[in-house]
Amino acid sequence: MRVVVCVKHVPDLQSPRSLGEDGRLVRGGDDDTLNELDEDALEAGLRTAEAAGFPGEGHDVTVLTVGPAPAVEALRRGLAMGASTAVHVTDEAVAGSDAIATARVLAAAVAKLHAEQPVDLVVAGMAGLDGLTSLVPAALAEVLGWPQLTLVDRVSVADGVVSVRRETSTHVEELTAPAPAVLSVTDQAFRPRFPNFKGIMAARKKPVTTWSLADLGLDPAAVGPDGSTTRVVEAAEHPERTGRVLVTGDAETVPALVDYLSQKGFA
Repeated sequence: MRVVVCVKHVPDLQSPRSLGEDGRLVRGGDDDTLNELDEDALEAGLRTAEAAGFPGEGHDVTVLTVGPAPAVEALRRGLAMGASTAVHVTDEAVAGSDAIATARVLAAAVAKLHAEQPVDLVVAGMAGLDGLTSLVPAALAEVLGWPQLTLVDRVSVADGVVSVRRETSTHVEELTAPAPAVLSVTDQAFRPRFPNFKGIMAARKKPVTTWSLADLGLDPAAVGPDGSTTRVVEAAEHPERTGRVLVTGDAETVPALVDYLSQKGFA
């Protein structure tokens, strides 16, 4: 079995964020990290591969990312968690790609991996915490022409069939699709493992394959701002909140709080 897990290097949620003159999020800070939701995806991929006999002959879990040089750190984290191989697509022309253009790059990389050794499953997190569009997994499946199974909390692969479960606010769905397929997972079911010291040290020695757009046979015009279907028209810092009412004290302040909520229509 071969599983490819798409990961992303993003600014830490707790760090200050800034926008460049082009309206894009400034990346490459010292506290940038592996997207937290992608750790859930990697855990799902590792568990699925382990059920088939990974690590072992013929089984592979590859972490794949698209981004500038510092994005390799997301791959190192994935390798430390247990992935066996890593691929980094990096090219200046990719900068400024939206979700659709990014999906084109990921699809080209997955197709190249698939040609080398058949891929059974592509796994992604439910969203990137820098943009929160949740569009890439579906767009990736569309470009590849593979089935998509989104927001799942259980997955298994047997006899060329991918079986998943997804839970909504009203019901539970059990779905199947032929492999290869693309799926995204929620953050509710796959609690990521913590890398141990052995895994961290081993990750430093594992090679990372680096590809450019030329290696993938992609025209630079298909990615970046020119290849994107969306444009950033305007971007500004979120204004500071004003007019806040702070109620402090003991139980005697409760009536005042209730009165305030009533005035606002909340009680």
